[in-house]
Amino acid sequence: MWKNFKLNKFLLLIPLTSLMFCFNSPKNDDEKMQTIMVSVKNTLSYLHYSPKPINDAYSKDVYKHYFELVDPAKRYFLQSDMDEFSKHETKLDDYINQGDLSFYKLTIDRLYQRVDEIDKITQDIFSKPINLQEEETLTLEPKLKKVPANKQEQYNEWKKFIKYNILQEVESMNSKEEAQKEKKDSVQKYKLNDTIKLKVLTQDEKVKKATDEVKDLVKETFTRFKKRKKMDWFTVYMNAYTEVFDPHTNYYSPKDKEDFDTQFTGKVIGIGALIQEKKGNLYLGALTIGAPAWKSKQLSEGDKILKVKSKPKDDAVNVVGMLSDEAVRLIRGEKGTPVTLTVQKKDGTIKDVTMIREEVAIEDTFARSIVVNAPNGKKYGFINLPSFNADFENSKGRNASDDIKNEIVKLKGQNIEGIILDLRNNGGGSLTEVGDIMGLFMEAGPYVQVKDGNGKIQTLKNKNETPIWTGPLVIMQNELSASASEILAGVMQDNGRAVVIGSPQSFGKGTVQTFVDLNRFLNTEDDFGSLKLTIQKFYRITGESTQRKGIVSDIQMKDFFTYAEVGERYDDFALAWDKIPATKFEKLNFFNIQALEKASADRMAKNKNYQLLLESAQWREKLDKEENITLNINKFNDVMKHRKSQIEKFKVLTKFENGLQFIMYPSEVEREKKDEAFKKKSEMWIKNLKKDLYLQEAMNIVSDMGVKS
Repeated sequence: MWKNFKLNKFLLLIPLTSLMFCFNSPKNDDEKMQTIMVSVKNTLSYLHYSPKPINDAYSKDVYKHYFELVDPAKRYFLQSDMDEFSKHETKLDDYINQGDLSFYKLTIDRLYQRVDEIDKITQDIFSKPINLQEEETLTLEPKLKKVPANKQEQYNEWKKFIKYNILQEVESMNSKEEAQKEKKDSVQKYKLNDTIKLKVLTQDEKVKKATDEVKDLVKETFTRFKKRKKMDWFTVYMNAYTEVFDPHTNYYSPKDKEDFDTQFTGKVIGIGALIQEKKGNLYLGALTIGAPAWKSKQLSEGDKILKVKSKPKDDAVNVVGMLSDEAVRLIRGEKGTPVTLTVQKKDGTIKDVTMIREEVAIEDTFARSIVVNAPNGKKYGFINLPSFNADFENSKGRNASDDIKNEIVKLKGQNIEGIILDLRNNGGGSLTEVGDIMGLFMEAGPYVQVKDGNGKIQTLKNKNETPIWTGPLVIMQNELSASASEILAGVMQDNGRAVVIGSPQSFGKGTVQTFVDLNRFLNTEDDFGSLKLTIQKFYRITGESTQRKGIVSDIQMKDFFTYAEVGERYDDFALAWDKIPATKFEKLNFFNIQALEKASADRMAKNKNYQLLLESAQWREKLDKEENITLNINKFNDVMKHRKSQIEKFKVLTKFENGLQFIMYPSEVEREKKDEAFKKKSEMWIKNLKKDLYLQEAMNIVSDMGVKS
C-alpha cells in the first residue's frame, strides 16, 4: 500500500536544514554512493513511522540480512571471507552515518573475485566426465548449509549443484517423452492423423544433452553476472539497511523507480515488444497488437536486435551482449519521439526499422469482468482486479476505481444478479482507490483509520452517497491479497456489505508507504533515486490493525498457499500488530453469514476435488521442505518415479472443470477479431476460470445470498 503523499506540509514539522544532506554535486560514483548512504540514513531517522536506533544491534541485523540478499544459498563466499567480513559486523551503523563504503567495496569486490574463480571452477567441472553414479547428496535448505570452508569444498559444492541441475534436466526430458508417448498412443488408438514426433533417447543421450544445456546455462549466468554494474549491487546493500526498519521500506535506484512507476500506472512509453536474452544476444519477443513494433509490419518475434538509436541525432548503440534491461531503457523514451532498431531477420538480412514511441498499456494491470451463467440458470458478474492502480501524474490516466465502475455498468447492462470481486493475488496499490471502490457498493462512511509515527490518527471516509451496485457481493481473497486488498475486504466485511471468502487469512500488510525523492534534499541536478518509506500504519474501522493478522475470511477455504510460509507474520522485521479505538459506523444486515458458512462447509466437505486439492497442497509443501536430495542418477530416478506415482492421484485435478459458462461482451467479441493478442489472452483467461474450483464455490455462495439489487 502506498499513496501519493504530499511531503510539503509534512516537512514543515521538521527543520529543513536537518534534511539538507549535501551541498555539492558528487564528482564520481563513490561520492554519489556516499551521499546516498547519508541521505537514506537521515530520511529513515526523521521520516520513518517507527525509526530504529542506529546502533550495534541494528548493525548486526543489517549484516545478517545483507548476506541473505547477496549470497542466500552460500555458494560464493568462503569461510575465510566471512571471517574477514565479521570484523565489520558491529560497524555498519557507523558506516551509514559516515557514508563509509569500505565494507560495501570489500564484499562486492570479493564477490566479483569469487565469481571469476567459480566461473573457472565450473569450466573445469564440465571439462571432465561427470559421474552421476556416485553416492552423494545435496543440501537443499540454505539454513542448514554452511559456508564452504575452503576452495576444494566450494568446488565440490558447485559440482553437486551442477549434478542436481543435470538430473533435473534429464527428468524434464523423461516427463516430456512420456507425455509425447501418451499423446501418440491416444492418436493411434483412435486412428487419428499421427503428426506427433517422438524421438526416444537413451539415458546416456539424455545425460549428454542435459549436461550441454546446463553448461550453457551456467556460462550464461556468469556472463550476465559480470555484466552487472557494481553500482547495481549498491541498491542491494542499501536495502539491507532499509529493510531492517521494515520489509516495505526500500531504496530504489532511478531505473528501479522507473520500473515501479511503469507497473503501478500500467503503461509504458515504447514500441510494445518484449526483449529477451538468449546466449548473450537480444531478441524481440511477443509484439503487442496495435503497438508501434506491430504496426511497423517490419519486425517479427525472434528478430535479433543489433543496435538501438534512441534519438535522431545520437549514434546507434551496439546492444550485442548488453543486458536486456539496459537495452529496454534505450528503446523507451518520450511519447511521439522516434527510435530506430537495427535487427537481423531470421533469413540473415539486416534492416533498420524506425518507429514513433507510443503509450502502451499493460492490460494485465487493469480490472476486467465477464458474465457467468451459473448452473441455477441465473447470470452473475465476475470482476478480477489485479492491482489498485492509479496514475497520479495524469488526471486522464486509468485508475482502479474508474475501471471497476465501468465493469459494474457493463455487468448491470447484462442483468446480472450478483457480483464476485476477485482480489486474489492482488498485492495492493493506491490507498485512495479503496474508498472510491467502496463507494461503488455502499453509501458514504469511513473505510480506514491511519496513524502516523507521532500517534496522530486520521479517519478516511468515502463521500459517495450513490452506490451503483447494492446487490449480493462476494469478495475472493487468498494469502497473497495484501495492503489495499485487505482494507477493501476488511471494510466491506466490517460493514456487513460483502461476504469475504478464501484463505483463512490474507497477507497481513498493514502499513502505508510513500516515495521520497532523495534529490529534494540535495543541491544537485543528479538523480539519486528514491526511498519508498513506511510513514503510517492503517487500521480497520473496528480499530484492529491488519498488520501480520490480515483479514480472516468469513467463509474459509484453504489453498496451496495455506500450507506455505506466506505473509507478513513470517518476516523478522515486520512491524507489530496493535489496536486503536474503533471509529463510528453502522453495520448493515445484508445476509446471514452463519447460514452461508454452514451451507458452504457442507458442500466443501462433500467436494472430492477440494479434498484432493488440499491433499495435493500438503504433499507439495512437504516436498518443498525436503532438506536433502540424492545425486545418484538411479536413486534420483527412483525418487522421481515415486513422486509421479503420488502425483497420479492428483491428475484428476488437471482435468477439473467447474461447469460454469462464461460470456464475453459483444464489444470484446468484436475486438478479438482485430486483436490477436487480446484474443489469446481472453481464451487463456476463460480456460483458467473454467478450472477454478474456488470460483465455483463463490458462485454457490453468491447464489445463496439471494436478492437482486
